[in-house]
Amino acid sequence: MGEFGTGQPVRRREDVRFLTGAGRYTDDVTLDGQALVWFVRSPLPHARITAIEADAARAMPGVIAVYTGKELDADPGVHPLPCGSETKNRQGGSLYVPARPVLALDTVRFIGELIAMVVAESAPAAHDAAEAILVDYEDLPFVVDPARTIEPGAPRIWPEGNISVQWENRDPAEVAPIFESAAHVAEIEVVNNRVIANPIEPRAALADYDEKSGVSTLYCPSQGVHRIVGNLRRILDLPPDGLRIISGDVGGGFGVRSKAYPELALLVWASRKLRRPLKWRADRGETMMSDNHARDNVTRARLALDADGKIIALWVDLIANMGAYLMENGPALPTIVGQRSMGTVYRIPALYQSVRCVFTNTTPVDAYRGAGRPETVYLVERIMDTAAVLLDLDPVEFRRRNLIPESAMPYTSCTNVVIDSGDFAGVLDKALSMADRDGFAGRRAGAAARGRLAGFGVACSLECSGGAPEEEARVRFEADGGATVFVGTFSQGQGHETVFAQVASEKLGDPYDKVRVIHAGDNTVVPFGLGTSGSRSSQMGGVAIIRACEAVIDKARAAAAGLLQAEAGDVAFADGVFSAPDGASIAIGEVAAHEAAGGTALDETYRYKRPPGIFNFPNGCHIAEVEVDPRTGTVEIVRYTGVDDNGVILNPMIVHGQAHGAIAQGVGQALMERIVFDNETGQLFTASFLDYAMPRATDLPGLDIECHVVPCKTNDLGVKGAGEGGCCSAPPAIVAAVVDARKELGITHIDMPLTPQRVWRAIRDAGN
Repeated sequence: MGEFGTGQPVRRREDVRFLTGAGRYTDDVTLDGQALVWFVRSPLPHARITAIEADAARAMPGVIAVYTGKELDADPGVHPLPCGSETKNRQGGSLYVPARPVLALDTVRFIGELIAMVVAESAPAAHDAAEAILVDYEDLPFVVDPARTIEPGAPRIWPEGNISVQWENRDPAEVAPIFESAAHVAEIEVVNNRVIANPIEPRAALADYDEKSGVSTLYCPSQGVHRIVGNLRRILDLPPDGLRIISGDVGGGFGVRSKAYPELALLVWASRKLRRPLKWRADRGETMMSDNHARDNVTRARLALDADGKIIALWVDLIANMGAYLMENGPALPTIVGQRSMGTVYRIPALYQSVRCVFTNTTPVDAYRGAGRPETVYLVERIMDTAAVLLDLDPVEFRRRNLIPESAMPYTSCTNVVIDSGDFAGVLDKALSMADRDGFAGRRAGAAARGRLAGFGVACSLECSGGAPEEEARVRFEADGGATVFVGTFSQGQGHETVFAQVASEKLGDPYDKVRVIHAGDNTVVPFGLGTSGSRSSQMGGVAIIRACEAVIDKARAAAAGLLQAEAGDVAFADGVFSAPDGASIAIGEVAAHEAAGGTALDETYRYKRPPGIFNFPNGCHIAEVEVDPRTGTVEIVRYTGVDDNGVILNPMIVHGQAHGAIAQGVGQALMERIVFDNETGQLFTASFLDYAMPRATDLPGLDIECHVVPCKTNDLGVKGAGEGGCCSAPPAIVAAVVDARKELGITHIDMPLTPQRVWRAIRDAGN
């Protein structure tokens, strides 16, 4: 294993350039002759465009071009933005996918929808021209609340209606009798609030066109360029080699960096027409309006229980807001993706789940850290607490009674997914011990003496992670004996350059500092890759690297055998050295140098394809202890404990860092973050940090985080996802703790975010 092997807390290589200002982000790229771009966006949630007057803008100093939907519509090579989801209803019918134009043509359906593109010699000139464009609108009725959009008489967003698809996992008649005969039925309605990722780096892009080669180059942040390349090629009818995308350092991904947004398509299209580089950088207001939003579900659920407090069935009726259009993964998240982990760590014999994916006049919804799993965990944990109150059982005891035992592994869940491994009871016990639950009564009494209300909340979680089931890696030895690893995943802060170097170094026996990692930030350098999302990098990219290393070792073995004058089958390999039976040996780096001198490289590529239906299941138990000021409703998290099973840990420092970041984002959703569209005007009220609150360091206590390792049995490294557990566990743990702080008032649930006003009102209303 050594100092730099897997399992060691090796410091991140990347941090040197990040902390010294040597990172290179998209906005750092400048090309000679570049023009600047500004976009005109809809100020209305739903309206018919009756006229666009842009001649005055075109005549302004410094303006190069103004494009509207008419110009795009006249180009047969421009197509609507794609939706990649294949969600179907129970009868096999496809979801309704309305065409989303790159620029609105005759109707706008959400605030921020693109109407026009201005190209000028400078950003101020582009901005001034954009303000000079006059757009006449005819207001249309709108709806921004997902629950209201399916009510009779609700405004129609599309002629075909406001529901894209109603997805069901089975016939409800198969489960209904269980509820009729149940000894107890717990019920709850929860809102999973709409949030936005808000990476440190707002979106930016720079497009250039080389007329000689016919290739467009696009610089933009991503989570791996290949998916964006594929979708932009579809939108713009580009040939297979007609688009190169380069992503440098990225200031946060979280799901929003993996999309082929219309701005990207417009920059590529216009740079080809104008034959010059075009650059755009969003301000924070544009980011709030145009980056995909996330979550935004309203769910009613029922839990059927027998006389002994055992779960016998779960019924879920979910309304999922898609926004005005379907984005690339939008409908898949609350349906196919979220459903895989429904039931989480509990034995649930029967499940009925209905998901209505609905349209509203709001920004489209897609992936954000966790992507479907946090919503599932939140629902399950909140109804578990509700059932515990109904049965007058301790919430921990109720959970224990219904946990899937380790002895049942592999376990086929209520969603027909096979959970390969897990010790859910062990994770729970470890978390309770670390959180000192036995000492909580004393801490609660101490808080009461200070006029504060203390609460203790427990949340168990399980994710189904894995992402796209294919990944590629290439391992090439250089003439100096060092190795270069090319891999199709892409880091936006996860530490891949460090962890993958540890993996390859240990496998090859090559010194850690001689292993270089290049990930999929340029489709001409790494020709295949499905990027980073769904906690897939180590289990897909890591396994591909391991197998590419093995292929290189096998190739080198034959060369080493010749140099050692031995049969290849007799040559052993360990710790970077080939050994013959007679004791002669040679390092793999020396073999590489010898082969390079002869014109042959040790260079192998491996495409790893995960077997169908195989996933892995990171799980955990997080515990929040809070104090509430009853006079103001202010919530303070005073202790936070998290125990996660992420399988084999490749680098504990990086895993803990991922946990901290995910918990912070979960805390943000639980306590303060919420995108708000006004029901009366449709306006976006939270388009800046003046109105959209983000968690700060002072909002979190010290985090007590530990790993409970149960190796995954379905991949070579034994790893499970490690980047999204905090987003799953923190919201239900915090809500449970706040509810527990005033349980004597009969409060059983408060919807997120738990702002002081919302908590104060709940206390006031319960006391009256």
